[in-house]
Amino acid sequence: MVTIVDFKERTSGEGEQFYVLILQGGVEMVKSKETGRFYATAKRASISSTFDENTCKSLIGTTFPGSISKEECDSYEYVIPETGEVLNLSHRWVYVDNVEETADKVLVNAASVI
Repeated sequence: MVTIVDFKERTSGEGEQFYVLILQGGVEMVKSKETGRFYATAKRASISSTFDENTCKSLIGTTFPGSISKEECDSYEYVIPETGEVLNLSHRWVYVDNVEETADKVLVNAASVI
């Protein structure tokens, strides 16, 4: 399950304003490489929408099936807003519909049988 936790206004390449919904997956426990201690986190992704600002506000808290998954992409620089540290990343987090994800697994399993 994912939850709509926020929305942001963005500008398209053609200069038009639109809103993206910020999705968040469930809580995950991750072990720190530095301290060896666990911490709680949740993956986030954004998806484009055709909604106006009021509709986006009303959708916060809505949950629906799916998950947030890591997807490889071309390398890009990301600046951590709080520290100014520049990272070179080659992945992004994307929303995956559970129905599509399940179908992909079935197809992969069927292909390995052939």
